[in-house]
Amino acid sequence: MNSIKDLIGVDFPLFAFSHCRDVVAAVSRAGGFGVLGGSSFTPESLETELRWIDEHVDGKPYGIDILIPEHQTLGGELNMDRLMGQIPPKHVDFTVDLLQRHGINAGPGDVVTRQLPATLPEVGEALMDVAFRHPIRLIVNALGIAPPSMLSRARAHGVPVGALVGAKEHAIRQVQAGVDIIIAQGGEAGGHCGEVSTLVLVPEVIRAIAPIRPVPVLAAGGIMTGAQMAGCMAMGAAGAWTGSVWLATTEAETSEVFREKMVAATSRDTVRSRTRTGKPSRQLRSGWHAAWDSTGSPGALPMPLMAMISIPTFELIDKAAERPEAPARDLVTYFVGQGVGLVENVRSATAVVQEFKEDFADAVGRMMAFVEDDR
Repeated sequence: MNSIKDLIGVDFPLFAFSHCRDVVAAVSRAGGFGVLGGSSFTPESLETELRWIDEHVDGKPYGIDILIPEHQTLGGELNMDRLMGQIPPKHVDFTVDLLQRHGINAGPGDVVTRQLPATLPEVGEALMDVAFRHPIRLIVNALGIAPPSMLSRARAHGVPVGALVGAKEHAIRQVQAGVDIIIAQGGEAGGHCGEVSTLVLVPEVIRAIAPIRPVPVLAAGGIMTGAQMAGCMAMGAAGAWTGSVWLATTEAETSEVFREKMVAATSRDTVRSRTRTGKPSRQLRSGWHAAWDSTGSPGALPMPLMAMISIPTFELIDKAAERPEAPARDLVTYFVGQGVGLVENVRSATAVVQEFKEDFADAVGRMMAFVEDDR
């Protein structure tokens, strides 16, 4: 805990990844560490979000996550015209038909965005331009080695760099590249994830990188309680990186319909699918996945093409689903991990942090009692 506190200034090493600025600020104010998912914004909107966080975080530390994949499936210069030309009409037609069958009146022009995907390197650089103008205490990358420009720019600004990994081999490469914090994310996690469970991955990563140099490891994937956090730290983790638990908070960017689905869901109601971003990511299972996995589906496109379809399409779905008994509700989904089965109600982000602290303390007390009993 001391190494993490010295590195980024967090009091309680509970990291909260969220696309919602309100969650980020609330968690940091409560003693945790909020991390804004920056790749869901344009450079202009990110400036607005970070300025708001600066004004509402009460001087507490926070960070940002910017997604710059190490490998882009499509080679060459990826300008908008070329990207649009790579989206087959059959995928557009399939999406339009799916929406119409669920009561959403949409045409081909409604289901493909003309905004450059945030996962392109040049967009990532522009997002970093914005991020480093603010007092961030951590910048994180996923889907491959943190790009050299992120590492060099972070060093120049005195900002530690974190990286999400799903296998020990990835962790070794990240440490050799120079990252300061490893987030070992198990397959239970929401969003982009690997296949190894958190319980296995965390100690495996800690053991693998120990001979290289000391780097704090955060545990991620399925962590929804302070007791789970304590268990991961008992394995050697320096803290917990969480995401799904914040989706069921009053401040979250998620829709009311999705939050209702979270409360009703079990841990078996998620699916690891390429049909939202083009890379495997865990989401709440819905009619969207049933359709794209059906015999008549054209199949998922690679990143970033699939997201160019899914982003505007889910905006239409979420809006249509606001109507009571709307057929579109069957399609509502979002990135969420298997920990969704532990969601019983919707609470404020501040209340979640407090519950984590209390549950963590209780778990540590129970473990210490076992030690005392053995003396």
